[in-house]
Amino acid sequence: MKNNWVKKVVPHLIAVVIFIVVSLIFCKPVLEGNVLSQHDIVGWKGAAQNAFDVKAKTGKAPLWNTALFSGMPNYQIYMEGKSVLPDLTKIFGLGLPNPANFLFIACVCFYILALAMGLNPLTAVLGSLAYGFATYNPVILQAGHETKMYAIGFMPLLLAGLLLIFHKRYWIGLAVATLGAYQELMSNHPQINYYFFIIAAFVTLFYLVKWIRQKDFKHIGITIVLSGVAALVGLGAYYLSYAATKEYTEFTMRGGKSVEIQGDKVVNTKTSGLDESYAFSYSMRMQEPLVLLMPKAVGGASIGDGTTVIGEDSKVIEKLSEQGVPAQTAAQLANLPIYWGGMINANEVGTNGPPYVGAIICLLALIGFVIVKGPLKWGLLAATVLGIIMSWGSFFPGVNLFLLHNLPLYNKFRAPSMALVIPQLTLAVMAVVTVQKLFFSADGKDVLKQHFKQILYVLGGLVGLIILIYLGQSYTPGLAETMLTGGGFDKSNPSLYPAVLAGLKADRQSLFGGQLLRTLVFIALLLGVLYFYLKNTLKPAIATVILGLVVFIDLWSVDKKYLPDEMYVPKDSGDTMAFAKTPADEQILQDKDPHFRVLNFAEGMNGNHTAYYHRSVLGYHAAKLRIYQDVIERYFSAGQPSQELLNALNTKYIITQNEQGQLVTIPNPDAYGAAWFVKGLKPEADAASELQALGSTHLKDTAVVPQAAVAAIGAIQADTTARISLTKYTNDEIEYTTTSNAPQFAVFSEVYYPAGWKATIDGKDAAIIKTNYFMRGVVVPAGKHTVKLAFEPETVKKGITVSYISSILVVILVLGGFGMQWWVDRKTKNTTAA
Repeated sequence: MKNNWVKKVVPHLIAVVIFIVVSLIFCKPVLEGNVLSQHDIVGWKGAAQNAFDVKAKTGKAPLWNTALFSGMPNYQIYMEGKSVLPDLTKIFGLGLPNPANFLFIACVCFYILALAMGLNPLTAVLGSLAYGFATYNPVILQAGHETKMYAIGFMPLLLAGLLLIFHKRYWIGLAVATLGAYQELMSNHPQINYYFFIIAAFVTLFYLVKWIRQKDFKHIGITIVLSGVAALVGLGAYYLSYAATKEYTEFTMRGGKSVEIQGDKVVNTKTSGLDESYAFSYSMRMQEPLVLLMPKAVGGASIGDGTTVIGEDSKVIEKLSEQGVPAQTAAQLANLPIYWGGMINANEVGTNGPPYVGAIICLLALIGFVIVKGPLKWGLLAATVLGIIMSWGSFFPGVNLFLLHNLPLYNKFRAPSMALVIPQLTLAVMAVVTVQKLFFSADGKDVLKQHFKQILYVLGGLVGLIILIYLGQSYTPGLAETMLTGGGFDKSNPSLYPAVLAGLKADRQSLFGGQLLRTLVFIALLLGVLYFYLKNTLKPAIATVILGLVVFIDLWSVDKKYLPDEMYVPKDSGDTMAFAKTPADEQILQDKDPHFRVLNFAEGMNGNHTAYYHRSVLGYHAAKLRIYQDVIERYFSAGQPSQELLNALNTKYIITQNEQGQLVTIPNPDAYGAAWFVKGLKPEADAASELQALGSTHLKDTAVVPQAAVAAIGAIQADTTARISLTKYTNDEIEYTTTSNAPQFAVFSEVYYPAGWKATIDGKDAAIIKTNYFMRGVVVPAGKHTVKLAFEPETVKKGITVSYISSILVVILVLGGFGMQWWVDRKTKNTTAA
């Protein structure tokens, strides 16, 4: 009995050890005390530092962030919840150092999925390594997209729970599905969650068709109930983040807009979700999803990868030499990026690397779609096709515009290329199902013999398609042409421009041809393994090990190009360099005024260094408040913003660079302060006229307000003796004292956000009025008063309660599900023995 238990457990322990070892070796610099330099994490730390400082001082993280964009909710930066559960993500990662923990989690969750499908441990290890080390994972880790990586890592766990329920392993399925839903949602990356739900929806649909045909309505009912319970409990635990984010989203760029900036004009509009152009940023060209099979099908990366730059053997050098350009000059001129995919234009940074899943994985999945039967195959195939179509974005507008405007919530997301995380999972699952079918099922060889010609036809068709693309695609798009026209190779040059462009095309075509030959090698290798397996020269286990090693070595060699050891730095050195205190920072920090802001022109529009130390006018965040973004687009993007606007934002210091490149701090003594009383109102009929009026109004004396708010404001009188003073300023609570002889309208240098900010005057509720398009205003009666602004969103209060209760339910369902499955299995075993 004891030996049977050991035999069952040992293979799984070996698998876990393999995952630990390869994850640590891949991330070897962390064993030497180094950390990964991740630019997005550095940016996040800059945005979150204010919250960290407040928590260290008060013991509680604030709900409002005062350091970024003159103020915004902390929901998408740093927010605390309440749960009875420990840090399960850390437990899943076994406490391994970052980023090895991410790779390990992805491997172990896929291994659980493979076991849930009843696969052989060897097959499970093959698929786990393929999924965990798919190239997109290292690519996003080097960028610092950690929540995305967590969400990708936990997708297989949730799918495992659903499939267990579908196959009538109800109790353990409920436990795993609940745990998977909790971990997937708590990863807090809604876009990856959304892609997983697409996979789950298609798989469920085809299983449902099967059950209906079998008239197994009882199972349908149980499945719906158990899956629904797991989903609801997981969503309940995530409710705090979900509800707060959903509420916030409606006021951000992702919630639509009410005005359109057209140069120096503003017009009214009404949209929901992201603009089409912004939503389709980072779309892939039609041939680009071939990167799933061929990592450099369009050149590799456009940024951050030295191997994508044309080198000494470039045809560009050859063409320039033919034009009489000296060799050394030609070599310098030929130093051009070779990427020609769709993710590069004036509004996009580019791509750090391809979502390569492995040639063997793609080929096995393709074979599986031919020889495997059952609803899982069709669900995976449908999801794969849709994921590829979604990745095309603006390059396939007929379908994708329809999806953008009709698929629920889809218009909240951008970067269509990210949809290839769908085939990253579906192809890996289909590949291991294929391996299991061919090598470890009773009829595996018969199936292989029966379908061998079909396999040859399918692989031949794939090669034929790639050859057609090789011959027919355009090799001209991409960043290189922009560099050519901007770097002296303009089209008016009768010789150099055509020579460089012809050489560039030849280089790109040669690279694609090399990828084609690479694919042919993998096809030959796979067919060779299958052939020798049929001839009984290779045993199933050996064949699986060979394929597993080929897959892993292939992925490792590609991954290391995008996450090399050189990207690791000594611990804390990255933060030290990114947030090194400058003389300008030192000077500004001497000012102990509780309320002022800093505008750092030297940092540009998208940096968070300033927010690390000061209350920044600008910054970077993927979901800015819409009204603030409108102000930025209208008054900042075109150049120097108006002095009136800077004064109203209480911009006390401006950082810029002198001619020597040194940072210079320019004080602004005219800043209006934390709050002021105006002498009059300027009513505007609509949002467009409100925003436009900011550029022509003396905001110290006149407040721009909606016409609809005039009646609520009532009559105000100019009072030169009226005073308003700031007496308390924290993230979530602000107090002022006022004195006046007549009713006044106070303008606060704070961003307007109606979902949570409340005003009281001497303890009695007062209305906050949208003022100056993006600021707050309050009517203050005559006399002496205390005005208080407090950020107390009801959504957060409710969310904390719901999430806490749901975390208890997660514990009950997970432990109860495993316990009940043990009891059922034991009872079945005893009955069988009797």
